[in-house]
Amino acid sequence: MPEHSSIPTIKAGDGGHHFVIYSDSCSGLPGTVHEENFRRMNALIAALDQAPQFICFPGDEIMGLTTDRERLRRQWAYFFERELSWLDRAAVPVYHGSGNHTVYDRTSETIFRETMAHHPENGPPDQRGLSYFLRRGDLLMIFVNTLWSGTGGEGTVETEWLEATLTQHADAGHKLVFGHHPVWTVNGYAGDYQRNLERDNGRRFWDALTRHGALAYVCSHILAFDAQVHGGVLQICSAGAGTAHRMPPEDEYLHIVQAALDDDGLRYQVLDRAGQVREWLRWPWTTPASESWAPFCPAAARSLPADCLGRLDKVQLVLWQISGELPATPDGAGRMILRADAEDDALPWFWLGASGVDNRLTALLSPRANRSPHRWTGPPLPQGRSFSIQFALHSGMGPGGLLWRWSDEEAWSSLIGASAWGAERIPWSHSWRLGENLRLRWRRLSFELCDLLN
Repeated sequence: MPEHSSIPTIKAGDGGHHFVIYSDSCSGLPGTVHEENFRRMNALIAALDQAPQFICFPGDEIMGLTTDRERLRRQWAYFFERELSWLDRAAVPVYHGSGNHTVYDRTSETIFRETMAHHPENGPPDQRGLSYFLRRGDLLMIFVNTLWSGTGGEGTVETEWLEATLTQHADAGHKLVFGHHPVWTVNGYAGDYQRNLERDNGRRFWDALTRHGALAYVCSHILAFDAQVHGGVLQICSAGAGTAHRMPPEDEYLHIVQAALDDDGLRYQVLDRAGQVREWLRWPWTTPASESWAPFCPAAARSLPADCLGRLDKVQLVLWQISGELPATPDGAGRMILRADAEDDALPWFWLGASGVDNRLTALLSPRANRSPHRWTGPPLPQGRSFSIQFALHSGMGPGGLLWRWSDEEAWSSLIGASAWGAERIPWSHSWRLGENLRLRWRRLSFELCDLLN
């Protein structure tokens, strides 16, 4: 099956885990574009220079969405007996989650349970076979069902069993939770129930993850790759295994995620259909204490090359500690903290400040002249009194790479936006301006892809 030369993988340290994530092939039907796209993604996995220990597939394996029982069973049979026939699933198990194409009524739930009879039956009593957990040494993996009728159907999830399972396995060194629907909006595709988890339900779910020290929530559903952080927990959205015709071609692409997890944390690379790395990340970060950061000097910032944020082989993490006071204004007009000017008379490539009557932290990115800036928002900032906050640009995280936290002791969170891209699209300006009555310190860290793969 391999169509590619050997693809370098990220290796895990002793006792670690290396695996693949992919999802949303919507196949199970011969002779379709989905089948061909899924075949290409499987060829990527077959070409990895180290076979994964396991594969995680958080939903929508087949097209489904039919009331015909036998048609649904035939799709599942074709998926496993033909489309996954290249894989020795005894050596490389595949762990599946429910999805809106596969678990949408009582009949499809029954057939899903039958098809996935090899999964542990340790979920909530009324969701056995739909939700489950498993341990692989120090790794706990929980697969939740975001479509069960007992919680409200699509876009909802139970949290009591999740809390109990996380509590029971508090000794796990690494905790990953998998589900189909995102909690946090991806690329602006918002909508309770249909696009992401219902808001209140989703916040309860996320609170459980943060309280119990989960490393990441891995989801799919939105046809994209996306990574963002909230309360120190990653949300990774990967839905690139087959449905390419509904992806925005400038921003998204078919892909698999190859990952490694050990005592050094999580590292992943996102491979497109040609086997090329498109995005990658090492998480969590280790950063020096902010008191050691240097005063931000526009002259020193000018020394960086203009393309430093756009390089894939070497991503940048730029951190700012911001303190001082922003004037209170009655009309919500923007108050600048930091600005990176573009050439000629174009809008600034990067603007950071506060805006609105609630003085909310706001970032504007304008990589193209004559195009409206894209907007990200964070927490409200105090008006007319001193404050301190940290802001970060990570050029390898796409739209999730604009982040904030109050202090060194707190966890990072991504700002909220509706874009499919982030800092990687803006040049590094050689003209920086600071807001009045503010003090800025900064630190820049670089991470190289070659270090991830060696």
